[in-house]
Amino acid sequence: MTAKSNRLFFIDAIRAWAILMMLQGHFIDGLLDPVFRDSSNTVYSVWLYFRGITAPVFFTVSGFIFTYLLIRVPQNGLGNPRVSKGIRRGLQLLAIGYLLRLNFGGLLKGEIYNGFYLVDVLHCIGLSILGLVGVYVLTAKKKKYVFPTALVIITLVLFLFERAYKDWSFAFLPNFLANYFTKANGSVFTIIPWFGYTTIGAFISVLFTRFKNYRYLYPAAISIASVVGYLLIYQSTAAFGVLYDWTGFEFLKLILSNNYLFIRLGNVFVVFAVFMILRQLMTNKTVLKIGASTLSIYVIHFIILYGSFTGLGLYRFFNHSLAPEIAIPGALAFMIACTILALQYNKYETSIKSQISSSLVFIRTQAIELKDISVPVLREGLIRFRLFLRRVLRTVRS
Repeated sequence: MTAKSNRLFFIDAIRAWAILMMLQGHFIDGLLDPVFRDSSNTVYSVWLYFRGITAPVFFTVSGFIFTYLLIRVPQNGLGNPRVSKGIRRGLQLLAIGYLLRLNFGGLLKGEIYNGFYLVDVLHCIGLSILGLVGVYVLTAKKKKYVFPTALVIITLVLFLFERAYKDWSFAFLPNFLANYFTKANGSVFTIIPWFGYTTIGAFISVLFTRFKNYRYLYPAAISIASVVGYLLIYQSTAAFGVLYDWTGFEFLKLILSNNYLFIRLGNVFVVFAVFMILRQLMTNKTVLKIGASTLSIYVIHFIILYGSFTGLGLYRFFNHSLAPEIAIPGALAFMIACTILALQYNKYETSIKSQISSSLVFIRTQAIELKDISVPVLREGLIRFRLFLRRVLRTVRS
């Protein structure tokens, strides 16, 4: 970061990398024949490991970017214009998440399929943004350390107790709400524990904002991220074991059985360190455009792969049926196609939205005109119908 620009190019690059990883990950996972899913195969195991990094990185970066924009303005609390923008953005992501799960065929039958109520990454990121807004507003009038402290506490609570609440059914909630907390009904992501990655991303952005003018910002950040990443990946499980032996707390013992949340958080810190080291190479315009087009890419990939609205996606026709020699080049072609379509959409986004807006205005105008024309006609028809009924009734009485 320089005095000339407050833009963190390495963050855009991380986001671009994460969305491309997500594209190939969804394609391979959805279409590769199960017979080739061999964990003893080095190539497959490496792919599987890196695929597991994608979602934590994406959630962390989302929290980082939103909070970085939120706290950089001089206004505070509800007076911060980013608060209202964040609320709109969060609600928009929730709406798009549900819209992508609509099936027009079901709507024509008067049905909404159960898949509509399942929660995916867009729902969780949208709700996470609303959660960050809530934490920010509640701590806005407090001392400066309260907001970042609250963010760290939320992450620790969600991660430390994940094994305890993971099996809760949340049966006391309606299914569409329970789906935000449990995968029992088929949800792909849940707000807990994934909100924890968003809050730690927000915490990191607070640190970057506080020390943005520090001369050795990047050397210090790279060193800290590398050390924290190493400790979380290779030493956190042993540390929880020691803490359990010392305290006897049962939730620490549960973590030992699957310490994936903290290990994945370590992966996130390592990814941050790598991209900060390579930050001078991350100013390519195409990379930055991809990083700024993640929502468009996600929507397009969802439509093509899973068949939003029509149900006619690649997943329906090639579900778990492709061999690696087809799936791998197919994934590459899928990544390129989704990226090009998204960049083209963003290029003409203003024009497209303008045309849609003009079409809606035209439809509304025509509807009003039709109403103005039809009301007198309907009124005259109703009067004639009443007169007709009166004549018929008189005839019957006579």
